[in-house]
Amino acid sequence: MADLEPLAKRLKVEINSPTSPSSSHHGPFQSKDGVKQAGQYVKPEAKVEKSKTGEGGLLQRSGRKQQLKISTSTLDRWLVKPSKCPKTAEVQQTQQYVEMPDDDAFPSTSTQSPDCQIIDNLSVSDTDEDTQPLTPQDLVQEISSSPDSQDSGSIENLQTQSRSDEGFEKLKSETPSASSADSVKQRTKITHFFATTSAPGSQVRSRQSVKDPGKQDPEDPTSSADVTWLGTPISELKRMPKCGGPLPPLKNARNRDTVMIRTDLLRSGKVPVPHPTEFRDTWDDAHVKMPCSSRNLFPVVDENAILKYNASHAKKWDFTALHLYCVKVLEPDAAEHLFDSLLPDMVQLALRASELCTKPIPLLKRGMNHSITMSQEQVACLLANAFFCTFPRRNSRRSEYSNYPDINFFRLFEGSSSRKIEKLKTLMCYFNSVTEQMPTGLVTFTRKKLEQPPDWESSQTLLTRLHITCEGTIEENGYGMLQVDFANRFVGGGVTSSGLVQEEIRFLINPELIVSRLFTEALGHDECLIVTGTQQYSKYSGYAQTYKWIDSHQDTIPRDAWQRRCTEIVAIDALQFRNFLEQFHPLRLDRELNKAYCGFARPGEERENLAAVATGNWGCGVFGGDTRLKALLQMLAAAEAGRDVVYFTFGDSQLMTDVYDMHSFLTQRSISVGEVYDLLGQYYNSEIRSCAARRPDVSLYSFIYKQVDSSPTSDDPDSSPARRHVPADRH
Repeated sequence: MADLEPLAKRLKVEINSPTSPSSSHHGPFQSKDGVKQAGQYVKPEAKVEKSKTGEGGLLQRSGRKQQLKISTSTLDRWLVKPSKCPKTAEVQQTQQYVEMPDDDAFPSTSTQSPDCQIIDNLSVSDTDEDTQPLTPQDLVQEISSSPDSQDSGSIENLQTQSRSDEGFEKLKSETPSASSADSVKQRTKITHFFATTSAPGSQVRSRQSVKDPGKQDPEDPTSSADVTWLGTPISELKRMPKCGGPLPPLKNARNRDTVMIRTDLLRSGKVPVPHPTEFRDTWDDAHVKMPCSSRNLFPVVDENAILKYNASHAKKWDFTALHLYCVKVLEPDAAEHLFDSLLPDMVQLALRASELCTKPIPLLKRGMNHSITMSQEQVACLLANAFFCTFPRRNSRRSEYSNYPDINFFRLFEGSSSRKIEKLKTLMCYFNSVTEQMPTGLVTFTRKKLEQPPDWESSQTLLTRLHITCEGTIEENGYGMLQVDFANRFVGGGVTSSGLVQEEIRFLINPELIVSRLFTEALGHDECLIVTGTQQYSKYSGYAQTYKWIDSHQDTIPRDAWQRRCTEIVAIDALQFRNFLEQFHPLRLDRELNKAYCGFARPGEERENLAAVATGNWGCGVFGGDTRLKALLQMLAAAEAGRDVVYFTFGDSQLMTDVYDMHSFLTQRSISVGEVYDLLGQYYNSEIRSCAARRPDVSLYSFIYKQVDSSPTSDDPDSSPARRHVPADRH
């Protein structure tokens, strides 16, 4: 790391060489002529004032003025030498470090594949640390050993209120585990389709049917290629801010709400003023340890900052992805702009931490009901520090932050994956936007614990309205609604590493979500994280391996009275299931119902003021959840919370039809939430408990149709075993 001269010379030659095919992409911050136009930003002096930073920081300071340009000295400041192609032993050591095998480690879904051709081949993939599932085994272990298991809101007590766990161990012993090949097949069965985003309110596009034309039923309207949605028109469902009630005054409340700005000076279009005026230096286990703290264990005294307080990481950190982004992706003019303008602006932003983030930031620990409201400028400052990896004691899973997500971006700079290049494009688009013109709103992060779960078995609540579609995305078509993040219990999943599925994509295009990783401990079984006010900065296409940054995005979502964008995102983590059958166990059903209800319910708010839930295949894909069961569970939780549902199947038209038909069947017969819950229990006892195969012979929906139609009620003269289900309203 100390020997930067050879790399600097090579970078200088490569950046100024004729444009190669791989460098034909413009950077996300490039204007039409390749650089910022004069007057669009205030260019800082090259000399950066000295400031104390923490362990892992990448900020380097110079004691003299110098002109910033693409030169040896400039590149020495910003990049470090990428490691050579590792030997086998080195690869194994790196894998052990990345996978973090200690008990509280954040898991990865696969091991990393080394690639020696990192410069010439951008398509090579590395570890896909996608949003990681929480396994039923984790649940069982936590029930038996966690200190929280004695709390009134614990899974053990929630389960004993309504169901016994008798038979669960029997189910595990009788159910054969799926083979690896079968697991892979199951994980890839669900279609993950994300279209390029467009302005809110855009009409659903027509599509070609994904069904086999030779198998279409001419009498079934849903078999038409023109059918892209079913149920209630989305225009009839409630959105914020139109449906919302008046907000209470924004103020601090001890042990409940932390507000980091002057509320009396909050004005539309004006950057909020931090509160208090002076930096309050707090270094304890209840607050974020800031890089600007005087009690930082690794103060900076000279230009050799990286080596001084990164000795333990100097041989492990790898900046290959950042190197490739600067050398192979950016055109020379864009690279010059990066070093001359954007990075210095980001440095200045990061160094303002003691000026902007003056109030100690509380850690949102497990079991807390607490919110933090900060300005978008404060968020940008914290994210700039995360980019430069300055947050102390956050580079190892073996510190006091072992149960928190990563916040420093060092894993994002590793490896040669093309996904990381696209991530860097997306994040640099954000930093370019906020350094050109700082947004003026607020963002609220709320950790919520479910104090009292519903009595599902006795619920008389009827299902609410449903709009289900195989087109569109949650963020595009679900604007103004409660938008579900299919979360990892470590919120953000693999956003700062290699993960690139639903949660990671949302955190990339709305990067202000990433700062939640700084202070949010891993979610418990009865907890969720609600984030209100984040802004979308990027457009994208694709999903996972096909993800591509497209362009910057102008967010037009209106603001509420607290100057927050009316974008409310709830992070709820699902269980992972290693075989198909275990998800139908009563304990699993209760856990998933309570988790969804925790995210959807707003105790104390009038139901007419609640927006619809915009969701989709939560807990499916790599989590192994059954899409039809998960859709039904979310509809039950939304009904109990008083919200309508907008469901996106991400291209699966058959799932759209099946879920809609079930919803119509239940609503036409006024089947309550409690009755559906009872049917789920019947299905488990009848079809699952004694099943020796990987899947039951009778599907859940077929069982429900049969049981309801064969159980006539005295109140309904039309009810009889012979009555047939006729789906309604098709579009």
